[in-house]
Amino acid sequence: MALWDRLKESASTMQAQLTAKKNDLTSGAFRDSSMAMCALVAAADGTVDAAERQRVAQLIATNEVLQNFAADDLRARFDAYVDKLTADFAFGKVSVLQEVAKAKKKPAEARAVIQIGIVIGGADGDFDKDEQAVVREACFALDLPPHEFDL
Repeated sequence: MALWDRLKESASTMQAQLTAKKNDLTSGAFRDSSMAMCALVAAADGTVDAAERQRVAQLIATNEVLQNFAADDLRARFDAYVDKLTADFAFGKVSVLQEVAKAKKKPAEARAVIQIGIVIGGADGDFDKDEQAVVREACFALDLPPHEFDL
């Protein structure tokens, strides 16, 4: 199976798992952590152009699992995290990873945050090395083994 096909299948499987857990993913910690994860993936290469910001915001707004939360609230949180990362990526990443770590107390939420990062990263068909690296860092922040997610 080609890498592209495996990536699409993995993202699809993770989205199905997330959807199955939708009713359990309603806490503020999950909301904050998932938006921080989306921002990390969007800014993984150190920059986020307007088109990429809009594309990720659209994915957030249409993701069934995230519909437990107000779309405007999610967008504001995502934008705030992206702003931190684009102002000073290294410093912003420390702060944003602390937000990701908020989901650590509930293992199901922590895993869901990582799955969202993988779904967002793979949405354009190219879950690149920079995106994989920030998702791996998020795994460490959440005390999850990256190999559990094939990272």
